[in-house]
Amino acid sequence: MVRTWLEETAHPVECLPPSETAGASLESIQVTTRSPLGAVVLHTGGILVDHGWLRLLGSGHPRLPRTLPGWNFACGLEEADSPPQWLLVADDVLGGFFALNGGRFAAPGHTIWYFAPDTLEWEDTDKGYSDFLFWCFTGDLERFYTPYRWHGWQSDVASLAGDQGFHIAPPLFTAGAAIHLRSRRAVPLQELFSLHVGVV
Repeated sequence: MVRTWLEETAHPVECLPPSETAGASLESIQVTTRSPLGAVVLHTGGILVDHGWLRLLGSGHPRLPRTLPGWNFACGLEEADSPPQWLLVADDVLGGFFALNGGRFAAPGHTIWYFAPDTLEWEDTDKGYSDFLFWCFTGDLERFYTPYRWHGWQSDVASLAGDQGFHIAPPLFTAGAAIHLRSRRAVPLQELFSLHVGVV
Protein backbone atom coordinates (compact mmCIF):
# COMPACT_ATOMS: atom_id res chain seq x y z
CA MET A 1 0.00 0.00 0.00
CA VAL A 2 2.77 2.41 0.92
CA ARG A 3 4.65 1.57 -2.29
CA THR A 4 1.49 2.35 -4.28
CA TRP A 5 1.20 5.73 -2.59
CA LEU A 6 4.83 6.45 -3.36
CA GLU A 7 4.12 5.86 -7.03
CA GLU A 8 1.34 8.45 -6.85
CA THR A 9 3.32 11.08 -4.99
CA ALA A 10 2.96 14.70 -6.06
CA HIS A 11 6.23 15.71 -4.40
CA PRO A 12 9.88 14.65 -4.53
CA VAL A 13 10.10 11.75 -2.08
CA GLU A 14 13.17 9.78 -1.05
CA CYS A 15 12.92 6.53 0.92
CA LEU A 16 16.14 5.96 2.83
CA PRO A 17 17.40 2.39 3.29
CA PRO A 18 16.61 0.84 6.68
CA SER A 19 19.29 0.52 9.34
CA GLU A 20 20.60 -2.78 10.66
CA THR A 21 18.66 -2.16 13.89
CA ALA A 22 15.28 -1.73 12.16
CA GLY A 23 13.88 -4.81 13.89
CA ALA A 24 14.79 -3.44 17.31
CA SER A 25 13.21 -0.09 16.44
CA LEU A 26 10.00 -1.84 15.45
CA GLU A 27 9.95 -3.86 18.66
CA SER A 28 10.45 -0.71 20.74
CA ILE A 29 7.30 0.97 19.44
CA GLN A 30 5.16 -2.18 19.71
CA VAL A 31 3.42 -2.01 16.33
CA THR A 32 2.94 -4.64 13.67
CA THR A 33 4.53 -4.69 10.24
CA ARG A 34 1.03 -4.97 8.81
CA SER A 35 0.48 -1.32 9.72
CA PRO A 36 1.89 1.51 7.57
CA LEU A 37 3.78 2.82 10.60
CA GLY A 38 5.40 -0.55 11.19
CA ALA A 39 6.22 -0.86 7.49
CA VAL A 40 7.92 2.54 7.45
CA VAL A 41 9.99 1.74 10.54
CA LEU A 42 11.04 -1.75 9.42
CA HIS A 43 11.63 -1.11 5.73
CA THR A 44 13.00 2.46 5.65
CA GLY A 45 15.55 4.53 7.48
CA GLY A 46 13.01 7.33 7.14
CA ILE A 47 11.35 9.18 4.28
CA LEU A 48 12.28 12.66 3.08
CA VAL A 49 9.35 14.49 1.49
CA ASP A 50 9.39 17.61 -0.67
CA HIS A 51 13.17 18.10 -0.79
CA GLY A 52 13.39 17.11 2.88
CA TRP A 53 10.96 19.75 4.18
CA LEU A 54 9.08 16.91 5.88
CA ARG A 55 10.91 14.05 7.58
CA LEU A 56 9.00 10.83 8.33
CA LEU A 57 10.88 8.85 10.94
CA GLY A 58 11.91 5.23 10.44
CA SER A 59 14.83 3.13 11.65
CA GLY A 60 17.44 5.84 11.07
CA HIS A 61 19.97 6.66 8.36
CA PRO A 62 23.07 8.90 8.14
CA ARG A 63 20.95 11.50 6.34
CA LEU A 64 18.21 11.20 8.95
CA PRO A 65 20.19 10.26 12.07
CA ARG A 66 17.19 9.68 14.32
CA THR A 67 15.29 6.44 14.84
CA LEU A 68 11.61 6.80 15.64
CA PRO A 69 11.91 5.28 19.14
CA GLY A 70 15.26 6.96 19.82
CA TRP A 71 13.85 10.38 18.96
CA ASN A 72 10.83 9.81 21.19
CA PHE A 73 12.99 8.76 24.13
CA ALA A 74 15.15 11.85 23.59
CA CYS A 75 12.02 13.99 23.72
CA GLY A 76 10.76 12.54 26.99
CA LEU A 77 8.90 9.33 26.19
CA GLU A 78 9.41 6.77 28.94
CA GLU A 79 9.85 3.06 28.34
CA ALA A 80 6.82 1.02 29.41
CA ASP A 81 5.19 -2.33 28.81
CA SER A 82 2.00 -0.69 27.55
CA PRO A 83 1.61 1.24 24.26
CA PRO A 84 2.82 4.86 24.59
CA GLN A 85 0.46 7.79 25.11
CA TRP A 86 1.90 9.46 22.03
CA LEU A 87 4.54 8.95 19.37
CA LEU A 88 6.40 11.63 17.45
CA VAL A 89 6.34 10.25 13.92
CA ALA A 90 7.42 13.17 11.70
CA ASP A 91 8.53 16.78 11.72
CA ASP A 92 9.26 19.68 9.41
CA VAL A 93 12.20 22.02 9.10
CA LEU A 94 10.37 24.86 10.87
CA GLY A 95 10.11 22.93 14.12
CA GLY A 96 6.62 21.63 13.52
CA PHE A 97 6.08 18.18 15.05
CA PHE A 98 3.59 15.45 14.16
CA ALA A 99 2.53 13.09 16.95
CA LEU A 100 0.28 10.04 16.90
CA ASN A 101 -2.22 10.24 19.73
CA GLY A 102 -2.31 7.20 21.95
CA GLY A 103 -4.41 8.81 24.68
CA ARG A 104 -2.32 11.84 25.61
CA PHE A 105 -4.45 14.39 23.76
CA ALA A 106 -8.03 14.96 24.90
CA ALA A 107 -9.74 13.57 21.82
CA PRO A 108 -10.96 10.13 20.74
CA GLY A 109 -9.14 8.08 18.15
CA HIS A 110 -5.52 7.57 17.17
CA THR A 111 -5.12 10.65 15.03
CA ILE A 112 -2.07 12.71 14.16
CA TRP A 113 -1.66 15.96 16.03
CA TYR A 114 0.51 18.79 14.71
CA PHE A 115 2.49 21.16 16.91
CA ALA A 116 2.36 24.40 14.94
CA PRO A 117 5.39 26.68 15.44
CA ASP A 118 3.31 29.75 14.56
CA THR A 119 0.82 29.18 17.43
CA LEU A 120 2.78 26.92 19.81
CA GLU A 121 -0.32 24.74 20.09
CA TRP A 122 -1.15 21.14 19.23
CA GLU A 123 -3.81 20.80 16.52
CA ASP A 124 -5.74 17.65 15.58
CA THR A 125 -5.31 16.90 11.87
CA ASP A 126 -8.25 14.43 12.02
CA LYS A 127 -6.03 11.99 10.10
CA GLY A 128 -4.83 8.59 11.23
CA TYR A 129 -1.26 7.63 10.39
CA SER A 130 -2.25 6.05 7.07
CA ASP A 131 -4.18 9.13 5.95
CA PHE A 132 -1.37 11.36 7.18
CA LEU A 133 1.17 9.38 5.17
CA PHE A 134 -1.00 9.64 2.07
CA TRP A 135 -1.37 13.40 2.63
CA CYS A 136 2.42 13.79 2.92
CA PHE A 137 2.83 12.15 -0.48
CA THR A 138 -0.10 13.69 -2.34
CA GLY A 139 -1.42 16.65 -0.34
CA ASP A 140 -1.04 20.35 -1.10
CA LEU A 141 2.00 21.04 1.06
CA GLU A 142 2.56 24.41 -0.58
CA ARG A 143 -0.84 25.58 0.61
CA PHE A 144 -0.39 24.10 4.09
CA TYR A 145 2.89 25.91 4.62
CA THR A 146 1.92 29.26 3.10
CA PRO A 147 3.22 31.81 4.06
CA TYR A 148 6.19 30.05 5.64
CA ARG A 149 8.24 29.31 2.58
CA TRP A 150 10.70 31.65 0.95
CA HIS A 151 12.39 31.94 -2.42
CA GLY A 152 15.17 29.38 -2.60
CA TRP A 153 13.96 27.30 0.35
CA GLN A 154 14.72 24.08 -1.54
CA SER A 155 18.48 24.68 -1.56
CA ASP A 156 18.45 25.85 2.07
CA VAL A 157 16.62 22.70 3.15
CA ALA A 158 18.98 20.51 1.12
CA SER A 159 21.90 21.79 3.20
CA LEU A 160 20.12 21.03 6.48
CA ALA A 161 20.99 17.84 8.38
CA GLY A 162 18.19 15.44 9.23
CA ASP A 163 18.48 16.24 12.92
CA GLN A 164 18.36 20.00 12.42
CA GLY A 165 15.67 22.60 11.92
CA PHE A 166 15.55 26.33 11.28
CA HIS A 167 15.52 28.71 14.22
CA ILE A 168 13.49 31.66 12.93
CA ALA A 169 13.95 35.13 14.42
CA PRO A 170 11.72 36.82 15.23
CA PRO A 171 9.82 33.57 15.95
CA LEU A 172 6.89 32.57 13.76
CA PHE A 173 4.46 32.98 16.66
CA THR A 174 5.18 36.72 16.76
CA ALA A 175 3.78 39.30 14.36
CA GLY A 176 6.26 40.97 12.11
CA ALA A 177 8.08 40.72 8.83
CA ALA A 178 7.44 38.11 6.18
CA ILE A 179 9.41 34.86 6.48
CA HIS A 180 11.98 35.87 3.86
CA LEU A 181 12.89 38.94 5.93
CA ARG A 182 13.47 36.99 9.14
CA SER A 183 16.74 35.33 10.05
CA ARG A 184 16.97 31.57 9.63
CA ARG A 185 19.66 29.63 11.44
CA ALA A 186 20.23 25.88 11.43
CA VAL A 187 20.07 24.46 14.98
CA PRO A 188 19.62 20.96 16.46
CA LEU A 189 15.97 19.93 16.23
CA GLN A 190 16.18 18.83 19.86
CA GLU A 191 16.82 22.48 20.74
CA LEU A 192 13.65 23.60 18.97
CA PHE A 193 11.60 20.86 20.64
CA SER A 194 12.90 21.72 24.10
CA LEU A 195 12.42 25.45 23.53
CA HIS A 196 8.88 25.37 22.14
CA VAL A 197 7.34 22.09 23.23
CA GLY A 198 9.18 20.63 26.20
CA VAL A 199 7.85 17.27 27.31
CA VAL A 200 4.30 16.80 26.01
